[in-house]
Amino acid sequence: MNSLSFRTQQQGIRRTLWWLLLMLCGSVAFTVALVPLYDVFCELTGINGKGVNSAQVLQSTGIDQQRNVEVQMVTRTAAGMNWHFSATLSHKAVHPGEIHQMWFRMQNLGRTTGRARAVPSISPAEASNYFLKLECFCFNDQQLAAGEVLEVPVVFQIRSDLPEDLHRLTLAYTLYPQTGP
Repeated sequence: MNSLSFRTQQQGIRRTLWWLLLMLCGSVAFTVALVPLYDVFCELTGINGKGVNSAQVLQSTGIDQQRNVEVQMVTRTAAGMNWHFSATLSHKAVHPGEIHQMWFRMQNLGRTTGRARAVPSISPAEASNYFLKLECFCFNDQQLAAGEVLEVPVVFQIRSDLPEDLHRLTLAYTLYPQTGP
């Protein structure tokens, strides 16, 4: 093998390694930036499905007594999590503009104290801007000792200017384990 082809081969390997390193750094940077970029995208488009966290009650629009909206409650626990999580009611008919309270039950089935946080999602996505969570257990982590049972509320209001074609909303919570301080 002559030294010129060996040198050319080494330069090619070096160039390939630099490109791989650059792509790795770009992938890490993209991964770190993905969550904030997604939050900005969802805020701009209104499709986040998270609902509005609000301490203000909409009083100016009033209660729409002529209309019923069915709110379905769906609960899940993350894979491998040894907790039971359920809504005390699977659905409730509400008038837009009224304030309602629903209860959820958590139980740590494990042998050690655990901490979890519920992440909400509202569907259809266009309804998320009309669903106001006034008080929610999802705002904070929930810590339960082994075998402990906890009932927690969500207080919500559906804005009375909810589009007429929306008759059913689903409030889904997924319970995820929390670690660290």
